[in-house]
Formats: sequence, structure tokens, C-alpha cells
Amino acid sequence: MKGLCIIGMCLILFSTPVLAESKYISDNMKITLRTGPGNDRKIISMLGVGKKVEVLELGDEWTLVRLDNGKEGWVISRFLTDEIPSDIELKILKSKHEDLMADALKMKEENSLLKEENKKLNTEFTVITKKLQKTSKDYEALKKDSKEFLKLQSKFKESSSKLAEQTKKAEKFEDELTKLLWNQNIKWFLSGAGVLILGFIIGFSTKRQRRRSSLL
Repeated sequence: MKGLCIIGMCLILFSTPVLAESKYISDNMKITLRTGPGNDRKIISMLGVGKKVEVLELGDEWTLVRLDNGKEGWVISRFLTDEIPSDIELKILKSKHEDLMADALKMKEENSLLKEENKKLNTEFTVITKKLQKTSKDYEALKKDSKEFLKLQSKFKESSSKLAEQTKKAEKFEDELTKLLWNQNIKWFLSGAGVLILGFIIGFSTKRQRRRSSLL
């Protein structure tokens, strides 16, 4: 009994992949999906070429299948094939080709956009490069002008210091010259005054002598 159970389980395990197998309707024709394995059974649906079905029970003449919509029924086994029919494969390839063409067109558009963006970026890069070069030249000129300015500022400070020193010396010299002129003026004044007094004394003495002479 145990042996039979084991054999039954093995048959179920090995038969499961077969039952889950997918097949396609072959030939350029439609076949009937019936309620049972026989031409006298009721027709459930008409299946066209390339229709994909799930095999539930594979038989020599009739096979139980399930459709995508969940309907189950029997079809003639010789009309089932493992290979995708050429018409369906052609449709699949055509669909893939259309998808590839759409992807290629999309990539072409994206490539065109990328080229435009790259062109724009190159233009902006050129403008920025020119601005950078101008900025570098202006910076170098500013550095040079700054050095010249610092030199001029240093010379100006030096000249200002010398000018202040010379101004102090000139003011000192002017003060000394003023004092000297003042002293000379006083001396000249005193000399002139002395001459006048001396002249007055001499004149006065001369008059007295004349008066005395006249009296004698």
C-alpha cells in the first residue's frame, strides 16, 4: 500500500509539469473547444490559429485545456503544437520590431536633444572661458596697477615726509632771518639815531662857539 502511494505521488509530481504545459493551436484554421472528448459534445468556443492554451490533461486524441479567461474544454490533440505558429511569431517579431523602432526613434530624439544641450553647453563654456580669460587679464592688470599704486603711495609718503621736513627747516630759517633782519633794523635805527644826535651835538657846539666868538 505504501509503495502504491509513493508511486502515485511520483506520478503526480512528474505529471504536473506536463499538465502545466502551454500549447498553441496549429494550422490556419479554427478548431472547436467542446465540453467533452468527442465530436458529439457541445461546442463551447471556436479557437483560432495561434491561440495559447494551458494543457490540463493530455490525451492521444483529445486534450483537456484551459483558456486565458478560465474556460476549460476539450480539443483535438493533433491540432496542438509546442511551437509558436509562424503567423503569431511574425506578429510577435513585428511587435518587437515596432517596439525597437519606437525605442530607436525615442533614442534618436533624445540624442538630438543631447546634441542641442551639448551645443548649448559648449557655447556657454566658450563664453565662460572668454570671461575667465578677461577676468584673469583684469586681475593681472589690477595686480600690476596695485603694485604701481603701492610704489606711488610709498613715494608720495616719502615725498610728503621730506616736504614736511623741508617746510620745518624753511620755517625755522624764516624765523631766524626775521630775527636777523629785526636786529639789523634796530642796529640801523640806533646808528641813524646816533648820527642824528651826534650831528645835533656838533651843531649845538658850533653855535655856542660862534656866539662866544661874537661876544669877544
